[in-house]
Amino acid sequence: MPHFDRPLSELRRYLPERDEPADYDAFWDRTLSEQRRHAAPPLVEEIRAGYSQLVTEDVTFAGYGGDPIKAWLLRPRHLAGELPTVVTFIGYGGGRGLLGEWTALPSAGIAHFVMDLRGQGSGHRPGDTADGAFTGPHAGGFMTLGIESPDTYYYRRLFVDAVHAVEAAQAHPAVDAARVVVSGGSQGGGITLAAAALVPRVNDTPPVGAIVDVPFLAHMRHATETVDTAPYSEIVRYLGTRRNDIEGVFRTLSYFDGLNFAARSTIPAMFSVGLLDDVCPPSCVFAAHNHYAGPKRMKVYPYNGHEQGGAFQDIEHLGFVRELLALEQDDLVRP
Repeated sequence: MPHFDRPLSELRRYLPERDEPADYDAFWDRTLSEQRRHAAPPLVEEIRAGYSQLVTEDVTFAGYGGDPIKAWLLRPRHLAGELPTVVTFIGYGGGRGLLGEWTALPSAGIAHFVMDLRGQGSGHRPGDTADGAFTGPHAGGFMTLGIESPDTYYYRRLFVDAVHAVEAAQAHPAVDAARVVVSGGSQGGGITLAAAALVPRVNDTPPVGAIVDVPFLAHMRHATETVDTAPYSEIVRYLGTRRNDIEGVFRTLSYFDGLNFAARSTIPAMFSVGLLDDVCPPSCVFAAHNHYAGPKRMKVYPYNGHEQGGAFQDIEHLGFVRELLALEQDDLVRP
């Protein structure tokens, strides 16, 4: 499809007004404070999956409400000591997938912690985590799940899970808690923005960087007015029936919008965008980038859509992590 959004020169300057409720900080401080009572040591079990050069582990940690959340942790078998680690969040509808999907970073000497998504995991990757006691993995409908109130909204639970995922990774003896990078694309990019802003509120050792590819959940009202694709179309369909709920819905979403997290995030970040993206419009991605309060860079793929750089962007990830952590090749391969 042709470019449908603003020209790149305008996108680089695009800084829309943020819709931020007056009690935004109080809401998140209360949410995180309430959840501290559910903190518990994660359970870790090694899985013999046939990757002889890697240690592959199944992790279960306490998420929102103490719910058990699954994750994978992969690390190089031949490296001793505490390792730099990337914590990754998954795109919409997916779960943590299979271990073989996550071998690239450990092969480069970096531990990789991959969080499962509650209630998702029947879309593009399988998952193993229920949304509390009520729903198992299912294929869609998360955008309006509990949207009547910020307290009941699905992403409140998921963002708390992400905060606890960082802490679960840091608790592992093979992880260097001071060298953790958070990452994700699409929905995972939106979760990454939330984690970059929320983890420092409760953790004296926050992540040192963020990889934010084509973030979903950013500039959300604008997105519903710009594209008709899923998942934003779920909100459109919902409001097409519930005509009197428009302002209430967008008030709830304002507590979870990536623009407000971006404005509170100060760790170095690398963003990416596809200028043909009709899932997460370029103007939404640039709005998050331009509001981001910390050091930042944007990788632009002019002739790509939501897939943005694909494997080319994976190479950018590794370079960013090495640069961020001042890692030389010898640091990653020493015995």
